[in-house]
Amino acid sequence: MLDESLLKEARILIVDDEKASVRLLERLLRACGWTNLRSTYDPRTVCTLIRTFRPDLVLLDLHMPHAGGLEVLAQTRALLAAEGVPILIVTADDGPGVRETVLEAGASDFMAKPVDAAALPLRVRALLEARLRRLQERGPGPFLEESAASRAEGVVALDVEALERLALVAEYRDDLSRGEHVKRVGQASALLARALGLGEAEVEMVRLAAPLHDLGKIAIPESILLKPGRLTPEELTVMQSHTSLGAAMLAGSRHPVLQMAQRIALSHHERWDGGGFPQGLRGEAIPLEARIVAVADAFDAMSADRPYRLALSSEEVWEILVDGAGKQWDLQVVDALASLVGPQVQVDRPFDLSAFLQREQAMLDPRR
Repeated sequence: MLDESLLKEARILIVDDEKASVRLLERLLRACGWTNLRSTYDPRTVCTLIRTFRPDLVLLDLHMPHAGGLEVLAQTRALLAAEGVPILIVTADDGPGVRETVLEAGASDFMAKPVDAAALPLRVRALLEARLRRLQERGPGPFLEESAASRAEGVVALDVEALERLALVAEYRDDLSRGEHVKRVGQASALLARALGLGEAEVEMVRLAAPLHDLGKIAIPESILLKPGRLTPEELTVMQSHTSLGAAMLAGSRHPVLQMAQRIALSHHERWDGGGFPQGLRGEAIPLEARIVAVADAFDAMSADRPYRLALSSEEVWEILVDGAGKQWDLQVVDALASLVGPQVQVDRPFDLSAFLQREQAMLDPRR
């Protein structure tokens, strides 16, 4: 007898460039009890998501910009074949021979759009049941070991103090406040996550994961990290590598908080217009948690003294944020920040984020 809780705890990745299709699939799956979902509109992010999210099932559109459907299917199957993860193609292309072509290319099943609301959960369940049976025959594995109860207890059981101390390791090297910056970024990111409508569990995960955004700075030479003047192009390349280095340090964890921290470390310097680093992701292809941390990090960094400059005035900070909204930063995240702190900005001096966060602490701490 298959454990129903294990089936419903399966990780499902949705890849579709149409937002309406993604929302529909998410709604249908959530209505049937599947809540461990991850979605992307950009097929170029699939490989990274597979490595970090480790899905038990992939729902994949066939025709998307930037990459051909069969190409994405081949990449996805190559990454998932060893784990036997099923791939369900969900596409509007139901022309002659399409089903046969994708099945021969390695897809596990095929559904035509518009999606049949009654049929989709049945197909998903059948594919996950088959995967679970194979895993049971093979022996204990991640899908079998992580029951609903153990996952729910994961954030509570995680050694929060160890996470905080790990975040301080990198920050002690270039933060004049000796770690206060990462604490503020974690708290401010949690407030932004709540303002954007994330659930309380996700808000808490953001609070714990965000302080690790600059972990990769551990590996950056102090001659570059603490240089008071402008960096040379070569030095800038080394400095920018802290994103990839931090993600590599956090890679491979099965804990959701550290998986989120990896995504944040890698992508918090991506830009909404695609001009960031290290991957040049654009818009919603950038993980939401990384977009949140990018704004919180920039706001705090500009409002505080740094090794290379003094704090900017509130007026200067807001001019930079407003000018960069929709270009460097997600406009919705900047708007969320404005809704939280805008009325308290004072033109003639830096914004006191520490005092603001102290007043908001009761909202940030779920135990209060």
